[in-house]
Amino acid sequence: MEFMDVVKARRSVRSYADIDVEEEKLNLMFEAARLAPSWANKQCWSYVLVNDEEKIKKLAGGVVNSWMKKAKAIIVACGDPKKSGFRNGMDYYLVDVGISMQQLVLAATDLGLGTCWIGAFDEKKVKQLLGIPEEIKVVALTPVGYPAEANIRSKMTAKLIGANKRKTKEKTVHYNKW
Repeated sequence: MEFMDVVKARRSVRSYADIDVEEEKLNLMFEAARLAPSWANKQCWSYVLVNDEEKIKKLAGGVVNSWMKKAKAIIVACGDPKKSGFRNGMDYYLVDVGISMQQLVLAATDLGLGTCWIGAFDEKKVKQLLGIPEEIKVVALTPVGYPAEANIRSKMTAKLIGANKRKTKEKTVHYNKW
């Protein structure tokens, strides 16, 4: 796909087909994430790939969205605050991991896979389940898989939250002043 086609095709997928994700595709996603820019090129991110069915169920139990239990894989994006910057009250590891994760998500879209950026989770439970060191921060999770046919629940969720509606450029871009 062309880049803008990938950007336009990306959506939050909450229902997955019962098909395993090929290791080759996961590797391409991680390669896209690895190549992301970061503060002083410190590359503070690490990822945990969870593809064990029992761990996925336990992990989904520590997340607000229990529908993740049906995903074939979940990727946990982590950051090490000590390997990034801090300026003007802002921890840049969040930006670094965010950029890397977005490249991973766009690569997944390009490969025909679905994702859904998850920010509502119990970090303590996730860290405990996956053995993530105390000093590392869990920033986001995403299920990964082949999108299933949209069911009535996902259609209603999209309609209620207006996920398919995007603000116009005129409402989001300011020139030379607010």
